[in-house]
Amino acid sequence: MSSAEGAGTETLAKLTFWYERPVLVTGCTGLLGSWLSQALVSAGALVVGLIRDEVPQSQLVCSGTLQHIRVVHGDVTEYATLERAINEYEIETIFHLAAQTIVGIANRAPLSTFESNIRGTWVTLEAARRSPTVCRIVIASSDKAYGTQPALPYTEDMPLKGQHPYDVSKSAADLLAQAYSVTYGLPIGITRCANLYGGGDLNWNRLIPGTIRSALQGQPPVIRSDGTFMRDYLYVRDAVQAYLMLAQALDRQEFHGQAFNCSTDAPMTVLEMTRLILDQVGRPELAPVVLDEVQNEIQDQYLDSTKLRKAIGWQPSYTRAEALQETIGWYATHLGLTASTPVSQGPDRG
Repeated sequence: MSSAEGAGTETLAKLTFWYERPVLVTGCTGLLGSWLSQALVSAGALVVGLIRDEVPQSQLVCSGTLQHIRVVHGDVTEYATLERAINEYEIETIFHLAAQTIVGIANRAPLSTFESNIRGTWVTLEAARRSPTVCRIVIASSDKAYGTQPALPYTEDMPLKGQHPYDVSKSAADLLAQAYSVTYGLPIGITRCANLYGGGDLNWNRLIPGTIRSALQGQPPVIRSDGTFMRDYLYVRDAVQAYLMLAQALDRQEFHGQAFNCSTDAPMTVLEMTRLILDQVGRPELAPVVLDEVQNEIQDQYLDSTKLRKAIGWQPSYTRAEALQETIGWYATHLGLTASTPVSQGPDRG
């Protein structure tokens, strides 16, 4: 068999694994949930999406994916809703992504964040525990779950020690997932991803979509911090591949209850990312407005994803330039605007 034939066979195996498998995606209207649902539908999975609020601008809707999934309307904190969905649709795989994901909102409204992120996790896990059909569960934690550590990058053996509301909610959800796996033997894998970005994120107060919108509109981007905060940024389509590959790997018991960092392993400062986006849009002359008003956020956060890469063979498929070009193209189309220089859509990597 040639190398090309081997690669084709491997790709086919990845796609056929999901064919007609019933999958539940909580948080399917979010950035990751939309792209993950789209990939699962393309692979032939029978996708069930849990939706609390209608989000007509989401990638789930814009891509037409919503028309190809079964929708359960309800809140992730409602046990009866989760139990009914899992049992009536005979769910085999759960991707639990539903969460309140904005740090600023968590600081302003911690109770709703704790409800969604902590209660929503134990409700999902308990409903899964009581179902005879569930055999794979991927829980979305976050790099924020580590809190402030004395050394970087974060590795999976570090303690979870979030201190601020959002960070605490992710630490707690992560520990709940570990507890359910150890105590009840649930086939759970936990992802701790870097900051996700990509087309479909309409939270304009986030760095990447906000900067892209400002640049496309010819306005100076606004930086809430002092610009020196260090972060790693992960393209959503690369994250989708990590989630799919980890879920498949959960058929091996050795991965049950384990957490995996997922990142590009190439951190940069907020100001560096802002300037890179301005260059990609073709507006390098725009000077960022630095507000330096951030509170209750960790200065530097970035991950070591060696464990994930070695365990399941995942690695990013997109360069940062390719990912940003594709992302900028999405926003240019969505906003009806044009970048100052031609914006490539980047390679189609499925």
